[in-house]
Amino acid sequence: QVALAESGGGLVQAGDSLRLSCIATGRAFGSFRMSWFRQAPGKEREFVATINWNGASTFYSDSVKGRFTISRDNARNAVYLQMNNLKSDDTAVYYCGAEYGSGAPTDSTSVDSWGQGTQVTVSS
Repeated sequence: QVALAESGGGLVQAGDSLRLSCIATGRAFGSFRMSWFRQAPGKEREFVATINWNGASTFYSDSVKGRFTISRDNARNAVYLQMNNLKSDDTAVYYCGAEYGSGAPTDSTSVDSWGQGTQVTVSS
């Protein structure tokens, strides 16, 4: 088991930047994938970005590619999401997920542990 806690969300204007953090506790960090998903009101939870166990491989959804960067620091049990040039349609609750089972990393059902989420609101 691993417990995750996100932070760093807030209210910003279009074009601004935010950096989200996710801290893991309760389990050794570094042997599983970490991902970010987001969910807007009335919408399904959608994939944003994922990173492998050592940070050597990353993958992004087309909607955030070139604007968002996922990274991890295993020594600090942390994964980050740097969000640049934010748009109004980036508004959502952002969730950190740990994936240590089978399944596609872009599928929310592959996530084994979720954080509580952090709200990102982008005004235009």
